[in-house]
Amino acid sequence: MPLRMRLGVDDLLRCRFAVSPLCQTHEALRMLRRPERHGYHRPWLRRMRAAVAELDLSRMWLFMPPRGGYTPDFLGAPPDVPSASFADELARMRSTDPALARAEMARSLTCTPGAARSPAGRQALADPARTVQELADLTERAWHALLAPHWAGVRALLEADIAYRSGRLAAGGWEALFADLHPDLALTDDTLIHSTPHDFPGAQQADGRGVLMVPSVFVWPDVISGFAAPWQPTVIYPARGMGALWQAPAAKAPSALVRLVGRTRAAILSDLEGPSSTTALAHRHGMAPSSVSAHLSVLRDAGLLTARRHGHQVLYERLPLAVALLGAESAARG
Repeated sequence: MPLRMRLGVDDLLRCRFAVSPLCQTHEALRMLRRPERHGYHRPWLRRMRAAVAELDLSRMWLFMPPRGGYTPDFLGAPPDVPSASFADELARMRSTDPALARAEMARSLTCTPGAARSPAGRQALADPARTVQELADLTERAWHALLAPHWAGVRALLEADIAYRSGRLAAGGWEALFADLHPDLALTDDTLIHSTPHDFPGAQQADGRGVLMVPSVFVWPDVISGFAAPWQPTVIYPARGMGALWQAPAAKAPSALVRLVGRTRAAILSDLEGPSSTTALAHRHGMAPSSVSAHLSVLRDAGLLTARRHGHQVLYERLPLAVALLGAESAARG
């Protein structure tokens, strides 16, 4: 059955977006557990092969069923602020009520035949407070090994996605936002519908706190929604541009543009397929942020880019003149 969540006025007023490094860490681990999700992330996985091999993830796999199913919400709890640090989110995870943790772990274990009766399952449920700390320790090791070295680029992509979604919301309201969020999500009248056939036992209905929207680079091709009480109702959806996150900058800039603005600025301009921050561009081009910032300032002063602030970042986009310059050479060849 699809999940239907009726949104009241208070919910619509309090819907918000957030970036969560803890959520990204656990979605990365869930992706490792499900090989069909690897397509877009093979370049990252090749670089992380040694780091993954050094992590003993057996305790985490106990609560991440390989064929889908419930993973305890406290492992990647909905963030309570728009952009928390990993350290703050990990501290919040460590403070999980043992009774709540035990209930969520028990529910998760039922998704894997025999897991609750296994020695590891019985041990985890017998001392949930200790299990929470052990899982937090493993999460911290996974964060530092797999995601922390790449977090600047990942965070920049997530914040660019939120800027785009905010623009959709401003231009067309909530229906426009959900129409472009994921094929399995729709807002009809006052009801948010997640159409993927799933079993949602105990999935929380909207209660006036609004729905939390969390972009993810690892959740594709799925969208995750629901979350049981006491967590805020949350939708975790694939971020725009995640397919290019680990790729080298795309196409070579047109030679005429290179002669006009220089090779580096032409490469940056060609790479700006969507809103991007200085940090994201620096990550993709292997340059210092200060150098990228200087090139962006020149391009903006030349009327090729526009810049707008989103949170603590400035996002750059091409102006029509830049689009025309990029298309001029291909048009001339045609």
